[in-house]
Amino acid sequence: MLVLAFDTATPAVTAALHDGERVLAESTTIDARRHGELLAPTVERVLSEAGVRLRDVTAVVAGRGPGPYTGLRVGLMTAQALAATLGVPAHGICTLDVLAYGSGLDEPFLVATDARRKEVFWARYADLRTRLDGPSVDRPADVPVEGLPVVGAGAGLYPDALGAAADPAYPYAGFLAALAAERIAAGTPLDEARPIYLRRPDAVVPGAPKKVTA
Repeated sequence: MLVLAFDTATPAVTAALHDGERVLAESTTIDARRHGELLAPTVERVLSEAGVRLRDVTAVVAGRGPGPYTGLRVGLMTAQALAATLGVPAHGICTLDVLAYGSGLDEPFLVATDARRKEVFWARYADLRTRLDGPSVDRPADVPVEGLPVVGAGAGLYPDALGAAADPAYPYAGFLAALAAERIAAGTPLDEARPIYLRRPDAVVPGAPKKVTA
């Protein structure tokens, strides 16, 4: 097994390689505006650091979001293209599940990431592997925190509503790769590399021009 994993659903452009037992290499850059520019070099970096050729990869896994439309599609389109080229499966995992897994928590908690527009994407978990509710998008004041710990950068942006943020802040690809490898080894079906959109993109198709009358 050699899993190539990456996520671009948050400001973290992150990639990692996992051999079924451990993370071989991982690289992350925090930059919300350069997903398309940074992902390919990041993938190349982890392949080089691990001493692995791209053709040796047996599965490609990308974070499915939720996340801002532009950044999210960079990772998922790349995953689909690489998988098609290599002739291997392309899988997707909810980005909030990656943050939950990375937290290591075995007690109830929430995950929250920045959704922009003064909102957060969030989900509620029983433990690091079990999602109970979500993903959803809401204003921070409307998230049912109920005194639970909140993992992710979304909490750091709105501490008055969500409380102190718990680590990790971002869905680092080492966690994504480890979770994917765990599920693959256990025979647990993984989702397709398709985006989780919780609202429409900002860009819209222009309507028909208005008629001008004399």
